[in-house]
Amino acid sequence: MNTLERKVPPALVFLLFGGAMFLLERWLPAGEFDFFARRELIWGLNLLGLFLVSAGVLQFLLKRTTVDPVHPEKASKLVTGGLYRYSRNPMYLGLLVFLLAWGLALGNAFNTITAAGFVAYMNRFQIRPEERALEARFGAEFRQYCKLVRRWF
Repeated sequence: MNTLERKVPPALVFLLFGGAMFLLERWLPAGEFDFFARRELIWGLNLLGLFLVSAGVLQFLLKRTTVDPVHPEKASKLVTGGLYRYSRNPMYLGLLVFLLAWGLALGNAFNTITAAGFVAYMNRFQIRPEERALEARFGAEFRQYCKLVRRWF
């Protein structure tokens, strides 16, 4: 296991990428944009992100399984219903949606690259190690779930 794998909590990764977006907006004099209904889109994305994160956590809690992303091997049940029928990672998807809203609020088009970096980081250092742990724990059931449901959306 790589030293970064599952060691940095996703909430901290989210904050670090959000901070990077802020710095990029402050230090990069290019890429500024604005458009009609930008504020409404920001609100909509924030509400969607809140829904995805909250509903994802709630589904774990209702199934009485761990929401600890650093220790997925402690999962007692594989959650495959609700939002998890459409995305294997709705909580991470919610964090991505929050970052996209933040990028819109900052008004710098280059922040989409930063959001893409969040996806790449999460895939490599969080999701793939989680998937290995869940496959070890749930075996064929998890492999079948992966065939039916996409990682992000």
